[in-house]
Amino acid sequence: MGLYRRGKTYWFSIQYKGKRIQESLTTDNKRLADKLHAKVLTDIIEGRYFEREEAKKHTFEDMMNRFMQEYAVKREPSTQERYISCHKNLSRYFHDMTLAGITPKTISAYVHLRRSEGSAAATVNREIAMLSKAFNLAMKQWEWCNSNPCSRISKEPENNTIDRWLTSDEEQRLLEGSRGYINGQLTEIIIFALNTGMRQGEILNLKWQDIDFSRRIVSVKKTKNKDPKVIPLNQSVLTMLLKKRKVVTITGYVFATQQGSMINRWNLKREFKNALRKAQVSSFRFHDLRHTFATRLVQSGAELYSVAKLLGHRDISTTQRYAHHYPESLRSSVEILDKCYKSATIGMS
Repeated sequence: MGLYRRGKTYWFSIQYKGKRIQESLTTDNKRLADKLHAKVLTDIIEGRYFEREEAKKHTFEDMMNRFMQEYAVKREPSTQERYISCHKNLSRYFHDMTLAGITPKTISAYVHLRRSEGSAAATVNREIAMLSKAFNLAMKQWEWCNSNPCSRISKEPENNTIDRWLTSDEEQRLLEGSRGYINGQLTEIIIFALNTGMRQGEILNLKWQDIDFSRRIVSVKKTKNKDPKVIPLNQSVLTMLLKKRKVVTITGYVFATQQGSMINRWNLKREFKNALRKAQVSSFRFHDLRHTFATRLVQSGAELYSVAKLLGHRDISTTQRYAHHYPESLRSSVEILDKCYKSATIGMS
């Protein structure tokens, strides 16, 4: 039947492999309808038309629900929580769209919206990364679409050079301000972080079986880079843990809820913010306790290699950011030359 007009809009109708295909071209302009009709015929012959038709059958929510049920459920609890948060934000914009309707243009508009709302670049990048993972599954495994529109979206530039640490006065105020939060454990968690440099997730996942009191070490099995590490415990942490060990939950978490389960990281974040507000400490994150740990080590003359091992950095260049905190630590290296020159002078006399 080819191209025809129904009401004010042009339609096309063709028979392809025994199947009748009819679709509106959504235009009343004959010249434009001819061009669109020709493009549809080309796409049908080359197979692209049916791929797009499949993408029109599935919605954003179809994709995300399957993503959460088949992929997210296998990830770490903290990752699952992040995915739930990302899904909530993405759904506000894409919830009624089909996969065919989600394009680089619509994703760029979403990024602009989120940034205009004041969301951090890192937050938006994580949301798009999740959307991209879902599209890759829909494309490669479920065969719901033939491309990933996120692949054409550039990441938002992030500022990863934040270097904030506590002064002695701020630390004292924070420790005092944190008392009573998380059933009285927030102060202990802060002390632990300041003296081990462990990440928030590593601390919350810590179990008593990971601590060897006789050797005064803690073994961290789940790290960001997947490499296990061992951290020695100083007397401040050891004393605190020995006192805390008197009450051990069945689940074995060192820091636990009243029911014995692992503390939710969002609850920790909320209570930590409350403690910061009470202590009048501004522009500080929980992760900055780790920066405080590293900065104080370097300021005390610790070698960067040792600091890197304690932090679990694979590449010492990551630890290099702390080098400027103690330039005097380099003095001993150049003073070696004094001995060399002195020996050379003696040999010449």
